[in-house]
Amino acid sequence: MTQHMPEGRTGTAGLTLTDSVFERLLQERIVVLGSEVNDEVANRLTAQLLLLDADDAESDIRFYINSPGGSVTAGFAIYDTMQLIKPDVATYAMGMAASMGQFLLSSGTPGKRYALPHARILMHQPSAGVGGTASDIAIQADLFNKWKQELAKITAEQTGQTTEQIIKDGDRDRWFTAQEAKDYGFVDHVLTRDSGLNSAN
Repeated sequence: MTQHMPEGRTGTAGLTLTDSVFERLLQERIVVLGSEVNDEVANRLTAQLLLLDADDAESDIRFYINSPGGSVTAGFAIYDTMQLIKPDVATYAMGMAASMGQFLLSSGTPGKRYALPHARILMHQPSAGVGGTASDIAIQADLFNKWKQELAKITAEQTGQTTEQIIKDGDRDRWFTAQEAKDYGFVDHVLTRDSGLNSAN
């Protein structure tokens, strides 16, 4: 059971205030990506998703995203887990959902993908970061191209755009407002004060 502690205090379980907040959110079936996507973050999020699936396979999971993006492989680990589990995963963009953050946002259950009014969504191609010998560079470039094609193919299916259009639009950084993201197909709804979270549950 989560301990409710005064600010700046820790409980006997050794939880900090931040830990207790995320623990409480997890009890409400809410997971949060609030940082760069890396292996450590992916391991935490996939574990939380699997735990919530095991606990209740029928109730929705709410996934809040405020992220500058990050590792493609770590992002795919989260994406594959979202597809694997039985509960619907409702995604919410707040602040910024960039690069892999955008991909995870649009990977939510169709009809349950949301953006807060001032969220900004960035689509661009994955970073290459190649180096080493000529042979190594060729191998990495081939892998990079496969990632680019796979991301574009999935994003096209999610948005209703063509794969060619996704590749064209993602060749350079392209920013979207919440409404533009809805029009493009990344999200299904823009949350407003009038709509609120209750109507999105």
